[in-house]
Amino acid sequence: MTYCKIRQAEIYYEDFGEGKPILMIHGFSPDHRLMSGCMEPIFTERQGWRRIYIDLPGMGLTKKYDEISSSDEMLNAVLDFIQTVIPNQEYVIAGESYGGYIARGIIEKHPEKVLGAAFICPLINPHPEDRAVEKHKIMKTDEKFIGSLSKDELEDFKNNNVVLDEYTWLRYNKEILSGCKIGDETFLNKIRNEYGFSFNIDQSEFNKPSVFLLGRQDSSVGYKDALDLVNKYPRGTFAVLDVAGHNLQIEQPQLFSTLINEWFDRLEES
Repeated sequence: MTYCKIRQAEIYYEDFGEGKPILMIHGFSPDHRLMSGCMEPIFTERQGWRRIYIDLPGMGLTKKYDEISSSDEMLNAVLDFIQTVIPNQEYVIAGESYGGYIARGIIEKHPEKVLGAAFICPLINPHPEDRAVEKHKIMKTDEKFIGSLSKDELEDFKNNNVVLDEYTWLRYNKEILSGCKIGDETFLNKIRNEYGFSFNIDQSEFNKPSVFLLGRQDSSVGYKDALDLVNKYPRGTFAVLDVAGHNLQIEQPQLFSTLINEWFDRLEES
């Protein structure tokens, strides 16, 4: 097991491959498996990338994070991790949900180091009352399969996904629920009270290849707020996918793979 000891925490991470570093940042409550589950398949056909998957403080196997109490400090922990593991290097970032918010914090602090960014259902506005979100709506159901789930499993599955079938369930269970079950709820609630950064982000244009993958039926963060950033990301592809909620990477796996691969093509060309 690999840990990186920094001032505020001991951060667990998994490190694969060689080449240009790409830092993968999962969302709030799950762990690195959310990102490795959707991103690792991309690299069966793509060389030249060092993939670094972290567990954010309070999530996964990261430990000794008690002094952290806000998103500012969460960001500082990630920046210290970067400086320790890939000191003074340029790198790429991919962030999902809250990880996308942290990624925008990294870009604000160190734009010169970030060569490109991918945002999967990114959190744009930290406070729920400021978000334009969609009503939760189930788009596809395999009735026979969902009959095999327990009442509690089905309740959770229905509340957090818009495609209810075996493929989605297996991945949701393995890549997302598994991490949520080991999150430190007391700590996470403390962070929720200081969820927004104390400084402004998106202050200048980010002129590197980027991609925003947004779920049309995302009832957690929505898709409309991300479209407000279109002028800040002149090299950004903004894709709003139908039949996709907050777990777009699982509900639309082919489109996810195509759009992420096309982003890597642009990164490699530049």
